[in-house]
Amino acid sequence: MQRAIDAIFENGMFRPVHRELLAIPEGQRVRITVDDGDPESLRLAMSVYDGLSDDDINEIEKNAVDRSKFFNSRSGN
Repeated sequence: MQRAIDAIFENGMFRPVHRELLAIPEGQRVRITVDDGDPESLRLAMSVYDGLSDDDINEIEKNAVDRSKFFNSRSGN
């Protein structure tokens, strides 16, 4: 199972912020992926499409891939 756990790195070890929420037995081997980015930025990035319909999202993504909407197209190029 994959899940995110907030932790603090101190004294050479990762310490879970909310240890009481962990259901990992002692000695269990786990893989840790370190994301030291700003959690607020990540939250904002993940909420870009909040409240939009699937049609709206598809239209935005279609336009993002179509470079002609962003750059002047010149004949002969």
